[in-house]
Amino acid sequence: MEFADLAEAHRRELQVHCYRLLGSVDEAEDLVQETFLRAWRAREQYAGRASVRAWLYRIATNTCLDFLARTPRVVPSVDLPVASGSHLAPRPAAAVPWLQPCPDDLLDAAVARETVELAFLAAVQYLSPRQRAVLILRDVVGWTAKETATTLETTPASVNSSLQRARAELKEQLPSRRTEWRVESSGDERAVVSRYMAAITAGDDQAIAAVLRDDVRCSHQPGAGGHDGPEPAWYGGRATVLAGWAPVLHGPDAMELRMREVRANGGPAVATYLRHDGAFRAFGLNTLLIVDGSVAEVTTFVPGVFAAFGLPEVLPA
Repeated sequence: MEFADLAEAHRRELQVHCYRLLGSVDEAEDLVQETFLRAWRAREQYAGRASVRAWLYRIATNTCLDFLARTPRVVPSVDLPVASGSHLAPRPAAAVPWLQPCPDDLLDAAVARETVELAFLAAVQYLSPRQRAVLILRDVVGWTAKETATTLETTPASVNSSLQRARAELKEQLPSRRTEWRVESSGDERAVVSRYMAAITAGDDQAIAAVLRDDVRCSHQPGAGGHDGPEPAWYGGRATVLAGWAPVLHGPDAMELRMREVRANGGPAVATYLRHDGAFRAFGLNTLLIVDGSVAEVTTFVPGVFAAFGLPEVLPA
C-alpha cells in the first residue's frame, strides 16, 4: 500500500488524538496535516519495528507538543461552588477559551464517549502538555509505560510518576459522579432536546422552566451567545437562567430565532440563529448536558464553530 493510503487510513483517529491534546478541532486538523508531512519526510527512517499506526501516533503526539511549546497558553483559574456528588464539573468547559466542540461526524464509532466529552477535554487542558500526553497515551490510547516513554524520550519511571500526578489532578477537575451524568443517547434524550428547542423558539417561560433542572448551569465563551466580555460568563439556577434569557426571548427587544439540532462530543447540541437585517444569522452553538430527563447544563460556543458542523452562518428569512 502506498504511503498516502497508509496515512489516510488513520486520519480520523489521529485527528481525535490531536483534538484531545489541543482542545481545538481547527488546530487538530492542521496538526494532522503537519504529522503527515513529518511522516513523509521520515518515511525512509521507518524501520517497521512498530505498526504504522503506532509510528503515526508517536509523530502526532510530538507534533502537538511542539505546537504547544511554541504557543503556550494558560487556562483562567475558575472555580465554581459545586455540591458534593454533583453531575457538574467545578470548572465549566467555557472557561477554556480555545476549547471547541467536535462534530460527531468526525468521531469514530469505536471512540469511548467519555474521552471526548467536553467536561473531560476541558479538565485535560489544565494539565501540563507532557502530563496531558502521558495521560492520553496511557489511559486513552492504551500504551504501556515503556511505549509512552519511548515516544516522549523519557523513562518508564518518569511516565508512571507523571501519570499518577495527572490522574490526581483530573480527579479534582471532573464531576465526582461520572457514571451518573454520562448519559447515553436515547429516544428520551432526543425528546428532551425537542422540548427544549420548541420552548426556546416559542419564548415560553413555563415550558422552558419545565425542561430545565432547578440547578441548571449556563456558561458562555467570550464572544458567544451575545456575551462580548473578555472573560467567560456563567450563571446557574433555573430562575436566574430564565431572567438572563428573557431579553432575547420576549419583551420589547425580543428577537425571532431558529434552531437546528446537531451532535457534538457524543451528546446533543443546538445551533441558534437570530433574525437580523432580514436574515437569520449564527448566534451560538449550545451543547446540552441532559440528566434524568432534564437539561442540566448549557454551554455556548462562538458562531465560528458552525463551519466544522457544516452549518451555514446565515439562513434565509
